[in-house]
Amino acid sequence: MADIEELRNMVSSFRVSELQVLLGFAGRNKSGRKHELLLRALHLLRSGCSPAVQIKIKELYCRRYPRTFDGLQDLAALKSSIKSYFHIDSGATIVSSDLPLQTGHSDLQLQQVSCDSPVFHESKPMMNMQQPTPLMAPVHPDVQMKALPFYDVLDVLIKPSSLGTHAVQRFHHEKYFIFALTPQQVREVCISRDFLPGGRRDYMVQIQLRFCLAETSCPQEDNYPNSLCIKVNGKLFPLPGYAPPPKNGVEQKRPGRPLNITSLVRLSSAVPNQIVVTWAPEIGKTYSMSVYLVRQLTSPLLLQRLRMKGIRNPDHSRALIKEKLTADPDSEIATTSLRVSLMCPLGKMRLTVPCRAVTCSHLQCFDAALYLQMNEKKPTWICPVCDKKAAYESLIIDG
Repeated sequence: MADIEELRNMVSSFRVSELQVLLGFAGRNKSGRKHELLLRALHLLRSGCSPAVQIKIKELYCRRYPRTFDGLQDLAALKSSIKSYFHIDSGATIVSSDLPLQTGHSDLQLQQVSCDSPVFHESKPMMNMQQPTPLMAPVHPDVQMKALPFYDVLDVLIKPSSLGTHAVQRFHHEKYFIFALTPQQVREVCISRDFLPGGRRDYMVQIQLRFCLAETSCPQEDNYPNSLCIKVNGKLFPLPGYAPPPKNGVEQKRPGRPLNITSLVRLSSAVPNQIVVTWAPEIGKTYSMSVYLVRQLTSPLLLQRLRMKGIRNPDHSRALIKEKLTADPDSEIATTSLRVSLMCPLGKMRLTVPCRAVTCSHLQCFDAALYLQMNEKKPTWICPVCDKKAAYESLIIDG
């Protein structure tokens, strides 16, 4: 049968009508608001549902997204699960069921047959070749998010999940996600609480929500879909403000960054948490969402890790100076001197920890401690000397 997490994602994508059909089929209460129906349906999975209920979930999912599953591919698995569910012995018969297993390629129906004959009748595929349905995005694309220097990932609470591009005629899409914390995770978050001036509280261990493009070619930076709206356990999560537009007439876009949703999360292992994401689809773009348990780090700790990486041998800089002073035979201008300041371009004070990125070609250094403090407040990771990318992992202390 289908993996429980796969079934959970199918159920999370259901509308009210599908949730009511499923709950009615399982003999459960089907009245109430959408989030109540969803929690009830997910409880069905947690309590270990029968193969018939699993098949019903697949049937409802296939009916909503006809091209997501290949009916022929799942045929053998469905046959064996139905046989085991109805305890078919040799010579026994199956009475026709109200379980039409519809898929995009064929209608699979239970018939009154003996065990010697095939359990399923497969009708010919009915497909319109002129208007192919767009293929569904995978439930869990193989997306990797870029590591954030100021956070250590402790656990993955929701692995990267497609926000999908179906129902393009609708202005806004909505998707539900559920996650639960273990007692150990709850303990880690609670003991990391830090009370700040003014009665505020902050957690060093946080629940972090991240969005990115569903691209699998390389690790992805944080990137929000258009008109994003997030609710955590029914409460609206405030998003960071818009960045100033680069040029007149250019559409404003929120700067992508990780979202700390800890304040809205139920810090209990007994009650699951629900995230509702609403967004406006964009043609040709699919987004992915994921949730992590992370530990926030400080700039002094990152400086300590940088020192532990080791200091670049002074001979390396000497060789670089010689190379820059060597006359180029094709050039009419010879470099006879190089001027390097011992003052940090950031703080305008003498360098204490001279540092630059291995990707930079200049000799001028900046102060590592100051650079990390600035990126702790507002992460840009741009070299203050040449304005090129100077990521944390490419920094080196110059001996």
